[in-house]
Amino acid sequence: MDKPVTSPQICVVIPCFNEEITVAGVVTDFARALPGARIYVFDNASTDATAARARAAGAEVIHSALKGKGNVVRHMSNVLDADIYVMADGDGTYDAAAAPALIERLVSAGADMLVATRLEQHAPGSFRVFHHFGNRLVSNLVSRLFRATVTDILSGYRVLSRDLVKLVRLRAEGFEVETELTLQALAKRFTVIESPVPYRERPKGSHSKLDTWGDGYVILKCLFLLFKDYKPLVFFSAVAALFAVVSLVAGSGPVLEFYRTGLVNQVPRAILAAGLGILATISFAVGLILDTVSKYHDEQIDLWRQQIREQHRLGAGRTEREPRN
Repeated sequence: MDKPVTSPQICVVIPCFNEEITVAGVVTDFARALPGARIYVFDNASTDATAARARAAGAEVIHSALKGKGNVVRHMSNVLDADIYVMADGDGTYDAAAAPALIERLVSAGADMLVATRLEQHAPGSFRVFHHFGNRLVSNLVSRLFRATVTDILSGYRVLSRDLVKLVRLRAEGFEVETELTLQALAKRFTVIESPVPYRERPKGSHSKLDTWGDGYVILKCLFLLFKDYKPLVFFSAVAALFAVVSLVAGSGPVLEFYRTGLVNQVPRAILAAGLGILATISFAVGLILDTVSKYHDEQIDLWRQQIREQHRLGAGRTEREPRN
């Protein structure tokens, strides 16, 4: 007898901070689009009626005390268990009706993360000044550094697999969490795909919490640190090359002087060149060592991924065998 085909467990995660104007509509829209999903609003220390209005609209409200979207996403991964996670902001700018198609595309492609990109179908005024440019800049930089196709790295509308949620351990605390999610997924060899969705303006009366320059600095800092951690050989080879070039420039004078006269009078420059050459060698050696550690970590990720899938399969099997009342 064939085993019954079970639908994947889907949960919708909506991080919110002071979104009393929009949250009820977002909950209602997702409930209509995904009638079998559980909808969770993570109230991130709101001071308005966000929690009450989300609960009245039918969402399960979970209070997340540590401020910052990154802390909320980390909290979500610790307390929720599902096959598929749909994550969206509570500001009413994302199209909930697109969720079923996004989930279907994730499953059919066998991907681990689908990013709903906003740049192709956005309303006039939906992006702040410089946000569109900054998004493009960071996305292009990530595409080059990680040899991937990324067009909207800052989108908050994503569909995530169980494997990715359980294995990606985030460090970000604020709005740079979307950047870290993408970077960690790429670095850990998860499959990331994109799909365009309409992007609306915020409703009148609601206010964005984004800080153009402050968030931009934090995102670039996050990118720098994650590139160092997950691409150590490339990062430290670049540092070694810089030290080597400066060493050659600094040492050219003493070397030419010694070749012509047999003496070295530019002793400080010679010492500087030697020191920089040693730093270049050390940097390259550090990159080799950390690259070995990173590859071992990748192997561990693959092993943990297999274990998570096996535990989930066994758990689903036990559930199917339980007697029904």
